[in-house]
Amino acid sequence: MLKKSNIYWYCQIIGWSFYIIINTLYFGLVANPGFREYLVYVFMLPTGIGITHLYRHYLIRNNILNLKIPAQLLYMVVFSFLKSLFFYLVMQLVSVVLSISLSPISAVTVAESVINFAVIFFLWNVIYFGFQYFQNYKRSEINSLRYLALSRESELNNLKAQLNPHFIFNCMNSIRALVDEDPQKAKEAVTQLSNILRNTLLIDKSREIPLREELKLVNDFLNLEKIRYEERLSYEFNISDLAGGCLIPPFIIQSQVENAIKHGISVSIQPGLIVIEAHTTGEFLMIRVSNTGKLNTNKPETGVGFKNSLQRLELLYGKNASIGISEQNNQVIVTIQIPLK
Repeated sequence: MLKKSNIYWYCQIIGWSFYIIINTLYFGLVANPGFREYLVYVFMLPTGIGITHLYRHYLIRNNILNLKIPAQLLYMVVFSFLKSLFFYLVMQLVSVVLSISLSPISAVTVAESVINFAVIFFLWNVIYFGFQYFQNYKRSEINSLRYLALSRESELNNLKAQLNPHFIFNCMNSIRALVDEDPQKAKEAVTQLSNILRNTLLIDKSREIPLREELKLVNDFLNLEKIRYEERLSYEFNISDLAGGCLIPPFIIQSQVENAIKHGISVSIQPGLIVIEAHTTGEFLMIRVSNTGKLNTNKPETGVGFKNSLQRLELLYGKNASIGISEQNNQVIVTIQIPLK
């Protein structure tokens, strides 16, 4: 990749060479120049490059590029005429040194030459200032995106920190309920909890994980809860082959399963069913977590798990992801849409 300084010098040499070649060809067609007349155009190349390079040094040294746009435009216009006047005087001096007969000098001829050169120098200004403006804009945009990424990373970590204690608290409650009722099952539950915590530590290091990894954690959690609720809890998985490898945020399904047990299974004396489904459609992964129960129509979206899921999806995917909750046929259904990568 070319360095910025190399781009500048390539543009200087190529731009001024092109301008001088075009003028030389035009001059050769409309006049009958000799060798010394052509030499004047040769001297234009180092003169034009030298004037604009000194002008660039002045711009950088005085931080002209940091001024507001109106001030920059004023500099462009004023210095275009100053540079063109100096360029004209240098060319006149070169003509005198080369003993070239000069046409009569008048205010009109001087103004005409200066204006013609001013147009070229103004075009140089437009290209240079435009390039710098684009570079500064791109740099500013990159810095803004970096800041946004860092802030969102911090926000994601905070949300996951809120979620994990909530998850562990629910598991400990399940084990506590078994200690007196069935010590053997309590031991089994402790073993399952240790497996869950081990997997949780591994999962929590990633922003996204394959769906199948999340389902391992969910399956362990459901086995643990089934010890507590016995026949009151049953569950099913319906996962397509393509969906298993799709990336999702950690705990996005786990938190919905927790909610299903807390607000559905635990408050009902009737047997309940939790169904977890996932399939791909078009450019999205569709996840559906349903459980037997009734939806709290007053504030269905204020739970910790649901709010965390909503915020995490928004932070990671913006408007491309969504999560919704509804009730159909005595079932509470949470639908999650995540863009495929």
